[in-house]
Amino acid sequence: MTINFWKDRIVLVTGAGGFIGSQLVEALLAEGAHVRAFVRYNSRGDPGLLRLLPQEFMPQVELIAGDVRDLPAVQSAVKGCEFVFHLGALISIPYSYHHPAEVAETNFMGTLNVLLACREIGVKRLIHTSTSEVYGTARHVPIDEGHPLQGQSPYSASKIGADKLAESFYCTYGLPVTTVRPFNTFGPRQSTRAVIPAIITQALTMNTIHLGNLDARRDFTYVDDTIRGFIKAAQAEGMEGSTFNLGTGREIRIGDLAHLVIEKVSRPVEIVVDLERLRPEKSEVQRLLSDNRLAGKLLGWQPLIPFEQGLEKTIAWVSSHLDLYRSGRYEF
Repeated sequence: MTINFWKDRIVLVTGAGGFIGSQLVEALLAEGAHVRAFVRYNSRGDPGLLRLLPQEFMPQVELIAGDVRDLPAVQSAVKGCEFVFHLGALISIPYSYHHPAEVAETNFMGTLNVLLACREIGVKRLIHTSTSEVYGTARHVPIDEGHPLQGQSPYSASKIGADKLAESFYCTYGLPVTTVRPFNTFGPRQSTRAVIPAIITQALTMNTIHLGNLDARRDFTYVDDTIRGFIKAAQAEGMEGSTFNLGTGREIRIGDLAHLVIEKVSRPVEIVVDLERLRPEKSEVQRLLSDNRLAGKLLGWQPLIPFEQGLEKTIAWVSSHLDLYRSGRYEF
């Protein structure tokens, strides 16, 4: 990492109260950046997972509450910023089955607002967040950035649209936007909406683990590695208009993952297939396995945390924060 690259730079992070966003805020603060944290407004004044930041960082965060669907709010947040990391989105696939309009509006129109604001104000770089879900079930593995995009859920379709909007703003207006495409990030602070904390919380507190499709395969990347990818994508020269996979190039079957967690928590736990957790057949993404060579070549990025080590760190964190979880409840 370039020495002092981020010192005193004004940076905006949308979706700053989320799992990845809150830890990106923390990493940028540690590098000396002035961070504006854009979080979705709620009447409780709850900053989301930013409340878990080390106390010495909280006074340094400029907290802005709003909604990415509100263009004036986004314009106000972007004003004066050199770099924008756009992570604000509704990310739950099951939620998108029930509320496709809200997901589409937030993820597509919200991204359009960020693009419009960044173009108007003239940022140095916008880092747009994609997802491996845009690839759908792998047609070939490993999946490179040229793999066809397949909208197998309203969520993935909304993100495909957002990605294409970002691409269009680069091609049409020369907006300096770079897209990063994480593959199944996991780690501390993640909710049980995601499969790894769902498995861990149940394995720690229950006699059964309820899961959906046990045969799906995923490429899991530890959150620290994903965040390094975001930061490298922002720092690298000449990467405007590019898209980078952030994955490990290693896959694991969900059923095998569950057995591995059970082994590591050292409790006798049974695995049960829960029909409520099964996705519609044509919507289920069976396999995601990243080809990360482009990020390695152009960004100098590679995953540093082995999967088993990251899993142990995540188990340890969840074990000490069980009060934040509702074990066994199916979270959309």
